[in-house]
Amino acid sequence: MSPRIVLITGANAGIGFATAKFISHACKDFHVIIASRSLDKAQQALNDINSDNLSTIQLDVTNQSSIQQAAAQVDQQFGRLDVLINNAGIMSRDDDIKTRMQANMDVNVVGPAVVADAFRPLLLRSQNPYSIYVSSGLGSLTDAADPTSPTYNSFSNVEAYRASKAALNMLMIQEYAFFGTKGLKTFALDPGLVRTDIRGTSEEARTGGGAAQDPEVPAQAIFDIIQGQRDADVGLFVHKDGVCPW
Repeated sequence: MSPRIVLITGANAGIGFATAKFISHACKDFHVIIASRSLDKAQQALNDINSDNLSTIQLDVTNQSSIQQAAAQVDQQFGRLDVLINNAGIMSRDDDIKTRMQANMDVNVVGPAVVADAFRPLLLRSQNPYSIYVSSGLGSLTDAADPTSPTYNSFSNVEAYRASKAALNMLMIQEYAFFGTKGLKTFALDPGLVRTDIRGTSEEARTGGGAAQDPEVPAQAIFDIIQGQRDADVGLFVHKDGVCPW
């Protein structure tokens, strides 16, 4: 039996790296493709994980040619894709609102949309395809409009990031609406507050003031999804313990 093929964008660090490591170590029935803008960083991630069911590919989510070439390479090498994890993302808090809006939208919305479009034909060749978008609880419109929510008054210059994750959730909804009937199982995942560099490289930023969890926590949640344990929640915005409000 051939392994299930998984591609993770932005897999050289953070949640993407933790997910590649978790899946490749937890189950040899998967082959994980570490996709990264930098092939050198992808290779370093592969070396650090040290598993025989990994490969690398160059993929820049802001470069359509790079995305198309990566899809063609996966097609040529494997002929299909079983799991696409749209993980690559940024949190730009630039002082200029136009700059931070464009940066967040380009990487967090336009990029995943183009990636999903390029790889969807390969997903639809799978007998059990999954498309997962790594979103954020900050993208919940329900929580953003609720004065009692802890994210109602979020930190400064984060509206662009929040808008981008809300838009990403809409991409997932639309993908499921159009392709769920063809067997594509789509999810948006809130990974929670995670210890990564997305908020900055200082210890305070990385750890969320000590409140952040290890990236292995959302990695486990993603693994549960692709193992079919969350199929009852297909088409929804989920977290490790349940479903998030839109």
